[in-house]
This record gives sequence, C-alpha cells and structure tokens, in this order.
Amino acid sequence: MKYLIILFTALLSLYSLTASAAPSLIPAPPQLSASSYILMDAYTGDVLVEHNSQQELPPASLTKLMTAYIVEYELARGNVSLNDKVNISEKAWRMEGSRMFIREGTQVSLEDLMRGIVIQSGNDASVAVAEHVAGSESAFADLMNQHAQILGMKNSNFVNSTGFPAEGHVSSAHDLALLSRAKILQFPDNYSMYSEKYFTYNKIKQPNRNKLLWRDSTVDGLKTGHTEEAGFCLAASAVRNGTRLITVVMGTNSSEARATETQKLLNYGFRYFETRKLYSRGQVVNETKVWGGAGESVKIGFAEDVLVTIPRQQTDALPATLDLEPVIEAPIAVGDVLGTIIVGTEDNVLLKREVVALESVEEGGLFKRLLDKIKLFFMNLF
Repeated sequence: MKYLIILFTALLSLYSLTASAAPSLIPAPPQLSASSYILMDAYTGDVLVEHNSQQELPPASLTKLMTAYIVEYELARGNVSLNDKVNISEKAWRMEGSRMFIREGTQVSLEDLMRGIVIQSGNDASVAVAEHVAGSESAFADLMNQHAQILGMKNSNFVNSTGFPAEGHVSSAHDLALLSRAKILQFPDNYSMYSEKYFTYNKIKQPNRNKLLWRDSTVDGLKTGHTEEAGFCLAASAVRNGTRLITVVMGTNSSEARATETQKLLNYGFRYFETRKLYSRGQVVNETKVWGGAGESVKIGFAEDVLVTIPRQQTDALPATLDLEPVIEAPIAVGDVLGTIIVGTEDNVLLKREVVALESVEEGGLFKRLLDKIKLFFMNLF
C-alpha cells in the first residue's frame, strides 16, 4: 500500500511554502587544475562535484588517513590506548621523507605518534604505529586493505602505512572521501586532532601542512600529501551552518595550488547546497494495521536521522511516498523493516530510506490469529 505524505507536517516544517518562488539556480561547478577531485556531503554521502574521482592514483601521504583510521578503530574497541608506549624500531627510525624525528630504541606514546602522523605527516611515526598495531608494516598493510574493502573503497590498494612510493600502492579521490567520511562520523572524539596547527616533538616544532587551517576558520581537517609521482594532494573538511563538506583534490602542481583549488570546491558547495534533516530518529511517520497481533497497529519511523542534500534556498515542497509491506503480521520486533520511503519526484529521487517498526507487537491469542487469517482470506478474494 502506498501513501502520499504531503510534507506540510512531516518534512516542510523546515521550509517556507512559496508557490511562486523562483527556482534555485546553480551554476556549473568550478573546473580545477588537478588530476582528480571530489566534493561530498559528509552527512548524506551525496557527491556534489567530481572529476576522475574513481581513477586509481598514487595517494602519497593521504595514505596516512587510513593509518590513523585503523588506530582510531582499535582505540574504540579497547585494543590499544593513547597511553601505550610504543617501541621505536630501526626501520621506523630510518624512514626518509617527512618525519617527527623519533629515535630508535626509545618508547613514544601512541598519542604523540598519532599527532606525528596527522599533523607532521611523519613516515617514521606511521611505521612505528603499524608495527605496534599489527606486528609489522606488511601485516598492517593487509589490515588496511581489509578496512578498505569494508568501507567500499573499490579503487584502493595499500602496500605500506606511509604512502611512500611503491608499485601497486593506489587509491582514488572517491575512496579517500569515503574514508574521510567514515573517520568523521565514526570517531568524532578523535577528530579535533586534525585541526591542530602545530605539534612539537623532540624540541622540533612543525606546522600542519594544511594551509586552509589558517585561511578558513570553518576548515578543521584533514591531511596533505605529496610525492613527485602523486603531485600535491589535499583531503579537507569544513562545516558551515550545520552542513559539513569533504573535498579530496589530487595531482595539483604545488602546495599553494592544492589549497586554492580545494577552497574553490568548498566555497561552491557551501554557496549552493545545504544539508537538511527531514526526519528525526524515532519520529513516527505512520501507524499501520498489524494482523494477528496482540495490538491492532504498529508505529513506523526511522532508526536514524534522515538527512538530505538540497540546493540552498529551495522553497518547493518535497513530496514523499511511503511504500509499506502489503500485509504486516505479528510478531514484530523494534527495528524490523516494514517498508521504504522515497523523497522527491519520479524524475528526481532525492533519497530512498527504509522505515522500521518503532515498537514491538507480540502475537495475539489463537482466536485473534484465526479471525485475522479469515479476514485476510476474504480480502484477498476481492
């Protein structure tokens, strides 16, 4: 059975209804001087702009987003602690490129190593962390690829924890945006580290290489990368007025260019799009008949908040169609999927989301179940 929900009550308490309002006008997105790039809404996952975003490219130190993500994953499960003292191996100490200057044979806290990875882009810190978590860097790379598969990163293959040039070590702008989104949404308590501008270790103070942290107060992450093969890369995120965007720009020709091109994408996204909450977790959107139950009906809604990315200043009503299972029978548990809701029009579907039972309904007595079976039988005849 289908119900057309006019969004005066369910959705459009958020919108003003102006039938004569002019439509939202959105210009073409900026063309960037980069090999690949993407602009994504962090909360909905909607892709607003992309160019070669699925292309496999060397990710340079954007690799360290995955290295840090795995540490955060292990922290959340209690397998490691930021207070852990990590033994520094000769391999970690000898790493070339960007470093936090840890010394072989010493012990460094995992928290300091995380800042060395995120802020200083330390190759030495990355190897030390990989060895601490998985025993060796090669074993850690295997773990990286397992996480990539879980996150849906279909164009990524990790060979090391640093992004140091290696055959077969690739990722894509789309994959790195997915990774950035997972990091922000899954581990928000750790995310503030990505906005820190300086970190001092071993009496050496180094700045975060993300220039946008100084130029745009709404930017609070994430990571830079650079090798000769990869060019200059930047994964960034910013939040303005409740909308959070993620950008990944790969293959620019300078550290200045990666910041400038990223800023173009962010400005475009925030100027013309916004994230709106249509429904709240647990909000009742319908109540429907239950057959054979101790109760006659069940309340239906959403297990999580329902968000949508829309053009800024859109004022037209958004229709929503609720499509429920034709027959809903007890027993029903909280969270059971009972149908779907589609927001938008046939030509422009904004989102499709499952609706679930917000309450449980036990089976009715024998007589009640038999009576409902008879009613269903005769209903199906007609």
